[in-house]
Amino acid sequence: MEPGGVAELAELIAGRRWVALTGAGMSTDSGIPDYRGPTSPPANPMLYADFVRSADNRRRYWARSFRGWPRMLRARPNAGHVALASLAGAGLAGVLTQNVDGLHTAAGSPDVIDLHGRLAEVICLACGEVSDRADLQVRLAAANPDAAGLDIAPGQAELRPDGDLEVDDHRSFVVPDCETCGGVLKPHVVFFGESVPRERVTRAYALVDGAEVLVVLGSSLAVMSGLRFPRHLVRTGRSVAIVNRGATRGDELATVRLAAGTSETLGALAAALSAPA
Repeated sequence: MEPGGVAELAELIAGRRWVALTGAGMSTDSGIPDYRGPTSPPANPMLYADFVRSADNRRRYWARSFRGWPRMLRARPNAGHVALASLAGAGLAGVLTQNVDGLHTAAGSPDVIDLHGRLAEVICLACGEVSDRADLQVRLAAANPDAAGLDIAPGQAELRPDGDLEVDDHRSFVVPDCETCGGVLKPHVVFFGESVPRERVTRAYALVDGAEVLVVLGSSLAVMSGLRFPRHLVRTGRSVAIVNRGATRGDELATVRLAAGTSETLGALAAALSAPA
């Protein structure tokens, strides 16, 4: 961690209303990999257009998700999630997250906006009904008895950031349809090539417009769904801080820049802000 970095960050946000924008680097300490970190495995995420146009692509996605879901379900908030939740009394107005794991809510952070949705939900592309991912797991197991309960040992498949496992045996995998209308089921998350719903973006801008500082945590800001918020704050004369191990697309926007992990930084920040003046 950069010397004095946390002290600078604490000085920037002390006494001010601020919002956190978090990315995949927030959840790596919970065992969920990111796409672009310096130690990230190569990953080719499912594109929205590919998912929609091809039944084989959907089989591939759901076969992998079926195996990856139990590991995602076991993920728990890490020290960074817990420390961030504790800062709700230190000016933190809310959390915008690009993650789909629900760990900020599980840690107790109030006012979380899941920009890219939640893996714990499934949506029907025909009727729009939203259902529980855990219920679909039961249906997937029933439809694929040979795959049900399959134990994939570490090293045989790689957990990916979107909650699936890199496996190849998907061609005979059966994917149930929507129980209401028979339509195509999709995880209720924003795939690459898909837009964040307008209503969600509106709520996110309302949150950041009430803040004086935006603190980016564990995001490379490689996609516009995240980068637009620091750009917006800088355009309107407010401050941005960035905490990320690698370079980001927003580094030139930052008043404070820490090349550090989120867990240790947030722990030190919580301690600094709670220390007697």
